[in-house]
Amino acid sequence: MVRRKKEKKRKRPDWGIPKGIVLSATPEGWRQSVLTMEGGMLCGRLNVPINTDPQDARAAAARMVTQLARDFHDTDVNVSWDPPREPWSWTAQVTLAAGTEPAPPDADG
Repeated sequence: MVRRKKEKKRKRPDWGIPKGIVLSATPEGWRQSVLTMEGGMLCGRLNVPINTDPQDARAAAARMVTQLARDFHDTDVNVSWDPPREPWSWTAQVTLAAGTEPAPPDADG
């Protein structure tokens, strides 16, 4: 009897769909926090040089979140930056792109 290879199920990530970004310039580099629709938060360093222009850092953060939503949730998102309230700190709203819905959760979880 021939066995077929078992297809690996793509596991849904433990973190949810992004709904917001907080970007801060620190002496150590650019830091980002991604807020999720499910109430979670992912924090870390943005992978750009310390001396990156703020506009370029915002663009890098938006690309990162857009790619993560596409790769892990099979959905497209739009990122719109709010006017800064204080120097060296920016926030953005992340919304589902028109006509897209997030992939349904796996039966496992």
